[in-house]
Amino acid sequence: MGFGSNGTILRIDLTRGTTSVETFDEAFYRRYPGGKALAAYHLLREMPAGADPLGPDNVLVLAAGLLTGAPVSTATRFNAIARSPLTGAFGESEAGGYWGPELRMAGFDAIILTGRASAPVWIWVKDGAAEIRDASSLWGQDPPAVQATIREQVGEKNARVLQIGRAGENLVPYAMLMNDLRHYNGRTGMGAVMGSKNVRAIAVKGSRRYLELAYDPDALQAIGKRLSQQVTEHPQSWDLRTKGTPGLTDGLNAAGILPTRNFRQGSFESVDGIGWSAFEAIRSGTRTCYACAVRCKPETAFEGRYRVTDTYDGPEYEAIAGFGSNSAIFDIELVAKANEMCNELGLDVISTAGTIAFVMECVEHGLMGDAELEGTDLRFGNGEALLAAIPLIAERTGVGALLALGSRRLAEQIGGESLGWAMQVKGLELAMHEPRGKVGVALGYATNEAGADHLVGFHDPIFVNPDSVAFKGAMGFGITEPTGALDLGEKKVRIWYTGERWNSAEKVLGFCFFGPVPRSFIQAEDVVGAVRAATGWDAGVDDLLEIGERAVNLARMFNVREGLRRNPDDRLPTRLHTPLEGGPLTGTTIDREAFEDAISGLYALKGWDVETGIPTRERLDALGIGWTADLVGVG
Repeated sequence: MGFGSNGTILRIDLTRGTTSVETFDEAFYRRYPGGKALAAYHLLREMPAGADPLGPDNVLVLAAGLLTGAPVSTATRFNAIARSPLTGAFGESEAGGYWGPELRMAGFDAIILTGRASAPVWIWVKDGAAEIRDASSLWGQDPPAVQATIREQVGEKNARVLQIGRAGENLVPYAMLMNDLRHYNGRTGMGAVMGSKNVRAIAVKGSRRYLELAYDPDALQAIGKRLSQQVTEHPQSWDLRTKGTPGLTDGLNAAGILPTRNFRQGSFESVDGIGWSAFEAIRSGTRTCYACAVRCKPETAFEGRYRVTDTYDGPEYEAIAGFGSNSAIFDIELVAKANEMCNELGLDVISTAGTIAFVMECVEHGLMGDAELEGTDLRFGNGEALLAAIPLIAERTGVGALLALGSRRLAEQIGGESLGWAMQVKGLELAMHEPRGKVGVALGYATNEAGADHLVGFHDPIFVNPDSVAFKGAMGFGITEPTGALDLGEKKVRIWYTGERWNSAEKVLGFCFFGPVPRSFIQAEDVVGAVRAATGWDAGVDDLLEIGERAVNLARMFNVREGLRRNPDDRLPTRLHTPLEGGPLTGTTIDREAFEDAISGLYALKGWDVETGIPTRERLDALGIGWTADLVGVG
C-alpha cells in the first residue's frame, strides 16, 4: 500500500549536465507532503543565502501537491518556487492543467533544477527516467511550435510541455511558465528563473496512475466520483462552471471593489465594455484541468479589429480588470488581444497590466513623457499604446526596457510621488482585488511572503452573511460569527489566520482555490477524507491546518534569511491608506494605525516576533522545523 506519493524526486544538475533520483521515506512526506512545503524545504536547504535570482546558485523547484493527479476535482496543481527575480524574496506560483498530474504519473513528486546549462536545453521525463536535450533550434520559437516539435521528437502526442516564452528567454523579471499553452505559473518571475538556467521546456509523460500510489484507492475513487456529481449542486461552483472568473467583473464593480485607474477608484463607468455580456460575445468555449468537473477556463476566438484564436487560454478576470478598468479601457476585444500577447510572449498578466497602469498614471502627472516613452503614448484609455508596449516588454527594447523592471523598481528610478502610486508589495504587483473593500485581503497582500497575492487567505465577503453557502462551508474551521468586510478587529484577524493556514494547505495538497470550502464545493471533511484515503494517515482538519502553517513558516524563514522584516517589507502601498475616489465605497480607506494593530495581532497568533515578523524558535520547534532557526541564525 502507498501513502499517496512516489517517494522520489528528480534532480537535474544543469551545470554538469547530469540527472539523478532521490528517494524519501514516508516520515519525510508527513512533514513536507508536497507542493509549497516540499519546495520550500529544498529551497532553504540548497540555495545559498544571497544567491542571485538569475544566477546559477538559485534553485528552481517544481513540486506537485500531495493529491495532485488524484481522481478528485480541482486536485491538479503544482508549485514553481525559487528566489524571485522581481522581488528578491520567496518566489511562488501555482498552475493547474495536466503537467503536474503527468509528473506524478511519470514517477516523480518534484523536479529540482540547479546550476545553469552552457547552452539552451530542454528536458524529457518519462516513466522514472530523464534526459537533457539540445534546445538550440527551439530558442526564440513561439510556444506552439516548441510544443509541437517536442511532441514530434518524442513520439508522444500527449506529452505535457511546460515552457517559457520570449520574456523568459530575455529574463524579464515577471516572465511566466506555461503548460499545454493554457495553464500558467504567472507570478513572481519563475519563467525568468528557468530562462536564466537556459532551459526552454520540460516535457513529461507517464504510464502510472495515481490510484497505484493510494493507500485506499477504492475509497479515493468513490470520493472523487461523488464530488464530481455535486459540482453542479453548489451555487458558487455552478457560477464558475457557467461563467468562469470573467463572471466576477460586474459584481465587483457594483460592490465598488473593481480596481480602476491604477486603484484610484473602485468602479468603472464604462464597465459594460468589459463586463459579462461583452465577454460572452467573444467566448468560444470552456476547458478544464485534469479530472476537474468545474470546467471554469474560458476560451475566446474572433476576427475583427484584432484576431484572437483559441490557441491559448482566454482572459481571466485578472486580465479583464488589469487591461480593462485599471487601465481605463472599455474594449473587451482589445483586452483579449492583450491577454493573448502576454500568453504568447510568456508574461505575467497581472504584473504586466499593473506596471502599465502605473506608467499611465506617471504620464498623467507629467513624471514620464516622450523622452522616456520613446513615442509610446501610454496614457489611461489608450489601448493601442498598451498593445504596442507588450512585445517591447518581452524583448526589453525601447520603453519596454523600463517597463520590464516592474512598478517598484521603475518608481525607485522616477522618484517623487510615483513611489506612492506603484501598487505593489515586496515588488509584486497587486492582483485585481481592491482591499479597501475587503481588508482581510489587505492583510494577505502585506504579509504574504511572495508579495501581493490574492490567493493566500479567505476573502472577507464570505463572512458577512451567516446564511450564505460559503459561510456555512467555513463553519468547519470553527468560524461561527459573521464579521463585516471592512472590519479589522480581533475576529477578522483570527479568521485571516485560519484562512492563511487552510489556503497554504491547499497549496501543499495540490488543490485549486476553486475547489475546497469556503470558496467552493468540496467540504473540509471531504478534503480530510481524500487525504486519509490517499495516505492512510489519521489526519483531521487541525492536522491539515498545521501542514499549511508549516509551509508558511518555511517560506517566512527563507525571507528572514534574505533580510526581509516586518518593516519595511510587510507594508501596503500608500494609496490604500487614502480614500477611494469613485464608486459605492467612495471615501473608504484602510486606517493605517488599525492596520498595523491587526498585523501585530496576526503575528502574535502566528507565534512571530511582533516587532520584526520573525518566527519564534518556540513556534518553529512546535512545527517540527526548528532546524530553520539554526540554518538562518535566529532564535
